[in-house]
Formats: sequence, C-alpha cells, structure tokens
Amino acid sequence: MKYISQYLIILIIGFMSELLNAIIPAPIPTCIYGIVILFLLLFTGLLKLDAIKDAARFLIDVQPIMFVPAGVGLIVIWSEVKDSIIKYIIVCMVSTIIIMAVSGRVTQFIIRCTKKGGSSNE
Repeated sequence: MKYISQYLIILIIGFMSELLNAIIPAPIPTCIYGIVILFLLLFTGLLKLDAIKDAARFLIDVQPIMFVPAGVGLIVIWSEVKDSIIKYIIVCMVSTIIIMAVSGRVTQFIIRCTKKGGSSNE
C-alpha cells in the first residue's frame, strides 16, 4: 500500500505538469514542469521526501529498461542513420559538455548562495 500511495503522489505531480503544459503556451517540456513542481513541493516542505522516496527509488532502478525501445528503434533505422553517425556523435558530445558545464555552474551558484545564507543566519 505504501508504494501505491507514493506512486499516486508522483502521478498527481505528473498530471499537474501536464495541465501546466496545456495551459501555459510555452515550448517547455512537460517533464520540466514536473521537476519544478516536485522541487518546489520538497523545498517548501509541503511534501516530505519520505512520502515518495521508495517509489522514486524503484522508478530510478527500472529506468534503464526504458532505453530498450530506443535502442531497438536505432537498430531498425540503422541504414538511414549510419551515413550521419559522425554528426550525431558530435552533437551528442557537444551537448553533453554544455549540459555538464551549465549544471556545474548552477550547482556552484546554489552552493555559494546556500553558504552565504547559512552563515548570515548564524
């Protein structure tokens, strides 16, 4: 029963993100809305981590299975992809480096802000 209630909370957040995506005319993926909603709920304390921890851990554990259809699809269209494989590899490498750099900078910024905020409260 614990997993069902935790998964239900995650589904409700997913439903809320779908609603936001339908209401707000912005080119933002639904999953981003969901991440922001979940972050805000956890950050404000309206949702405790224990309320979704086990179900979220299970979903993360089974996540690699979700890549099987993409891999099969790549094998199916390999004859069309193989001529442009170098371009795809370059795009993947460049976008990965950009994502790593931006994520690192954002993390450093948040850590600095947290340290400044924490030291001024003491």
